Amino acid sequence: MPRHATPRRYLMCPPAHFKVTYSINPWMDPAKPVDVPLAVAQWEDLRERYRSLGHTVEELTPRPELPDMVFAANGATVIDGLVLGARFAYRERAPEAEEHLNWFRAHGFSGAAVHEPAHINEGEGDFAVTASWILAGRGFRASPLSHGEAQEFFGRPVIGLDLVDPRYYHLDTALAVLDDATDEVMYYPGAFSPGSREVLRRLFPDALIAEEADAAALGLNAVSDGRHVLLPQGAVGLFGPLRERGFEPIGMDLGELLKGGGSVKCCTQELRGALRGAR
Repeated sequence: MPRHATPRRYLMCPPAHFKVTYSINPWMDPAKPVDVPLAVAQWEDLRERYRSLGHTVEELTPRPELPDMVFAANGATVIDGLVLGARFAYRERAPEAEEHLNWFRAHGFSGAAVHEPAHINEGEGDFAVTASWILAGRGFRASPLSHGEAQEFFGRPVIGLDLVDPRYYHLDTALAVLDDATDEVMYYPGAFSPGSREVLRRLFPDALIAEEADAAALGLNAVSDGRHVLLPQGAVGLFGPLRERGFEPIGMDLGELLKGGGSVKCCTQELRGALRGAR
């Protein structure tokens, strides 16, 4: 099956101030030091790889008191040029939401195009966009009430999925959209409740099913442009199945950022739709 990449626009934030001084997920251990120059180099490699593939990368300015800003996917969800802001579950990350909204407002978004949420959601951490649906995780961070809020704002059907393993605290650690034009995904069943596994089976009967070892390497924290799939290099078991389906997997080393519980997707917010006033 021939695969076609489509140009994307991403928002990223350099890890200039990245560190692990608190723990809000099982991956975070404040006792493990972070090599900031290495984290920056790994992040820059991801940014330049996107650019080499023909994608546009916008950048958000990091703030010293917000070490997790590098995980830019959590700051908003953008679909059809509409921006649903984030409302973080933990106070340590709460100020990040305003930083993202300020960025969008500075780039021409205002009024009805920007929605400040009433309910907890952590952006693309728990919202995944396919051709037919918005998949929405819940169980550790996002409020179930955020699902209805997203459906009303975007006017797209939202499918709720229950996460049950704390290692996969966000949907983007357990599921990745491979082709948003054809509803093709890959996911790890063990991260989901029995009912949600059945929903996924019915919606995506031809999904790529990840093994536990690849999920544990955060291999599902991946970004696809419809042809190229950028994913953690440690998820070796996914490379062959992706190639068999016509994709080109690209392994990335984001080992320092894994100490915060994030990888490729966590660092990458997709800006879907025309970005007015972008520089």
